[in-house]
Amino acid sequence: MTEEAKNSEPQTDPAVSVVGPGDGETIVLGTTHMRILEDGSHTGHRLAIAESVLAPHTQGPPQHRHALHDEGFYVLSGTVRFTVGDEDYDATTGTLVMVPPGTPHTFANLTDQPAVLLSTFTPDLYVQYFRELQEVLVSGRPLTPQANIEAMSHYATEPAADPA
Repeated sequence: MTEEAKNSEPQTDPAVSVVGPGDGETIVLGTTHMRILEDGSHTGHRLAIAESVLAPHTQGPPQHRHALHDEGFYVLSGTVRFTVGDEDYDATTGTLVMVPPGTPHTFANLTDQPAVLLSTFTPDLYVQYFRELQEVLVSGRPLTPQANIEAMSHYATEPAADPA
């Protein structure tokens, strides 16, 4: 068989990744439960996807800016308050919020009901940030704003102390 013929044969392993309802890596960050659906290992690190459940009255991270990745949030259920600079947006079920690099942002669930988000990270850089935060908690250290900011700094992200 020629080399060209070998390369054109169908792959024996699936070329797709399938993550079922009970599958994926679980990360618990206080009142937020995250399920990593794609950590970038099946996309050449171009894309990561996570599902997050924000308990009622959950504050998000300090407002911050990403230097190297876009972040998308699709509200699957509930209402999530996004703060972009000094503007607030209440995103309800079915709303997509895209945050390009350099844009100051944060989010919170200010309601009495849980909220569920589907988040995308392009490229996948930021998934490791959530893993690092979980390691802080597992080690017994509190997840203070300073610990959060320190972890962000490892992933081309900085606090937005001067929202613009």
